[in-house]
Amino acid sequence: AHSGAMASAIAPVVEDADAPAGEADAEDGPADEAPNEVDSLAEASKDEAQKADVELEVDSADDPRPRVAKGAVGVSEWDATVNVLATATGRLLTAPPEGGFQYMLAGVRTTVGLKSGRYAIEVKVIEELGDFHSARGREPAPKFIVRLGLSLAGSSLLLGDGGSGSVSLDSDGFFAFGKLRKRVSQKFGRHDVVSLIVNLDASSRTANTISLFRNGARVCEPQAIPEQLLGEPLYPHVAYKNATVQVNLGPDFLSPLPFKCTMLAGAASEDVEVGRSAPQQCQVLFPVGLPDTGYFDWVDGFLEEHPDFEEISDRRIAEWAVRSGVPRPRSQGASNDKPALRFGIRSLEDSSVNRVLFHVMPTTRKNFIVPELKANLLSDERKEALLKFGPSEFKKVAMVMIGEPSAEYKDRVQQLLLADKRAKVEANAKKAAMEEERKRIVEERRRRAEEANKPQPEDKEQQNGEEKKDEDMLAAEAKEEGGGDIAVVELSEEERKLWHRSPTLPDVAEDVLSRAFAGFSLPMKSEGFDEVVFAWRGEEEAAKILRDWVYAKKLATRIEDLQPGGGFRESWSAWTATLQGWKTLQAAWKDPTKKKALLERRAERRRAEAEEKGEDVPKDPEIDMEDLDVGAVDDVTDVGNGEPLFANFAYEDWALLSIRYELHLLLHSFRKDVNDEDRPGFAERDLPFYFERYFKKPFVLSNFAVDKLEGLIEHIEEAIVVDKETSFLKTLLPDDAPASVFVKQTEEQRRERQRRSDAGDETAEVKFPRPAEPPSRAAPRSAGSRGPQPPAHPPPFRSQGDR
Repeated sequence: AHSGAMASAIAPVVEDADAPAGEADAEDGPADEAPNEVDSLAEASKDEAQKADVELEVDSADDPRPRVAKGAVGVSEWDATVNVLATATGRLLTAPPEGGFQYMLAGVRTTVGLKSGRYAIEVKVIEELGDFHSARGREPAPKFIVRLGLSLAGSSLLLGDGGSGSVSLDSDGFFAFGKLRKRVSQKFGRHDVVSLIVNLDASSRTANTISLFRNGARVCEPQAIPEQLLGEPLYPHVAYKNATVQVNLGPDFLSPLPFKCTMLAGAASEDVEVGRSAPQQCQVLFPVGLPDTGYFDWVDGFLEEHPDFEEISDRRIAEWAVRSGVPRPRSQGASNDKPALRFGIRSLEDSSVNRVLFHVMPTTRKNFIVPELKANLLSDERKEALLKFGPSEFKKVAMVMIGEPSAEYKDRVQQLLLADKRAKVEANAKKAAMEEERKRIVEERRRRAEEANKPQPEDKEQQNGEEKKDEDMLAAEAKEEGGGDIAVVELSEEERKLWHRSPTLPDVAEDVLSRAFAGFSLPMKSEGFDEVVFAWRGEEEAAKILRDWVYAKKLATRIEDLQPGGGFRESWSAWTATLQGWKTLQAAWKDPTKKKALLERRAERRRAEAEEKGEDVPKDPEIDMEDLDVGAVDDVTDVGNGEPLFANFAYEDWALLSIRYELHLLLHSFRKDVNDEDRPGFAERDLPFYFERYFKKPFVLSNFAVDKLEGLIEHIEEAIVVDKETSFLKTLLPDDAPASVFVKQTEEQRRERQRRSDAGDETAEVKFPRPAEPPSRAAPRSAGSRGPQPPAHPPPFRSQGDR
């Protein structure tokens, strides 16, 4: 019987093992050639089996040693990915079939690890779901896969994901360890019963191997367990995707083997190590830290030291998808806190996975860490997240890492910095060596071409001697070039003082941070936490550091979502109407006909007022406009003789009047709308942003014939200045300053420029560029009509592109 089983299994295995790598599913990448150390035992075993025509495994002898306790062997409740859904006391395993989980591997270890002996586990494929999912549009179709293997405690639960802590055989016939993948077996699928034989019996001729049997027949030669895994307990491990599987750990086989073998449930107690049991009360940990201060390095270190914690975050979902075989996005983008999930799969990009996870988590017996940097700094989002975990099932802990880090963390950072620096040096050295080798090859080709053109020596022995001499010289040169050691890499004095690494991507995207940071706060028990731990510095010091950080950020960050308030809209509407009335009045004053009508209406009005009071009509005072005290004018529309104070305003004066009031209104409105005493204003760099946000037009310095703000400030310094201490723009007039004040300031400055110009100061004159007039839509003018006229008021500012 043994002979027949081997004869039927070997031939197809040989055929499948030689199948081209291209037959491997593209989702899992190409198959690589296995190293000799992994293949050697399989090849020797195949030769031996073919010679003897017998099964390599022999019947197990009776073992009188005590067995492992009844019920101690099973599928772990907590040493499993969150999407493992177990029923029938762990014998039937499946996973959510939708919400993105059809693309995600599920993995689970058994509760015991093997140290010695030969034992078997079985998996029956109940459902193969991959064929029943249709991809949407260009989305890749979900793939069916089942993997059986061994893993070290604390290693990745995603068996066969490229990690070095496990070895596996899968339903596509591949053997996997680390980056190695090689086809060694026949495939299996729905309704098949697959047996994994783990042989750690040192006295066996197939010691330290794993084998695969399908429906009782061998489909895989014994595959050597890599030496890196030996010496530690190895836990039988099952991983699957788009499948429902039945796990049988014994004592009886579902599909008998051609030899007698003990199942895992019947293992001798000294051959196994019982893994850690699920905690009595699970924990959910919310780390709290500031952006770009080592937050995710701390999280990674915590997970390395606490492999029993499962990370729940967007970055974990992205990593999980890639390690499950989903092609890696071309660009991670965004931030470390919220990586761009650009997989081209809607259910992986629309938070479906998160929604399902938060429904499943409370039903699992696992510890979780939720490293959502921005969310964990906001009270409302912390409260919302806590509601997803039951009041008694989980101990809810907030871990605050703010301030000077612990010595352990600093040591870790130094190691990471050194590793990064060493990797860069090695990469540069490799690049330089490749360049030198390229040059050597080019030079050698040139030398050989020259030698070929030289007359050949008649003496054959002399010719052979010279060629041998050339080859020896080249070999020596190549050895000398390739044998150099990389210089010792050390951290500089400045690098040794660093507390944190600089992240390649920002921890939080700047636009997200600018909208959220003002609400950052420390967690409190009153929010629903059972414990708040300050890991680096005490609560008082951490609170001060956070306040200072937020204050500094307020001074340096613009408010992206700020909207003008109702007070601004009222003031701006009133100013617009007033300004237009003044410009209309000036135009009338300059037109003789309209001026006469204006004066007549003024005289009639004064006469009516006098008659009403029973007084004589007062005479207009003699006013010398040159010596007029501008500040003493009560009515800017009539200085006393009917002439408006702004009668002589040119285009530039109206432009300066407008920008005076606009900046004044902007600064006061900003302060009211923000309503934050820490933000009394904003810096010069943010002026264009807020100006356009409020006035719906761009702020363009070139409209005032200057290239820096200080040049404009020189013209309006009576109203607007830059605070020397904060570098914020500051208005010198109160919020309720009347509009006439700005007219008086503009007229005072106009007169000062005129005096300087009359004195011969050529720099006193200002000329602002005027935007071109839009084409007229009116009918053509007659030959006697006037030509184009300058605008009565400054047109809206336009960017250079608009002009």
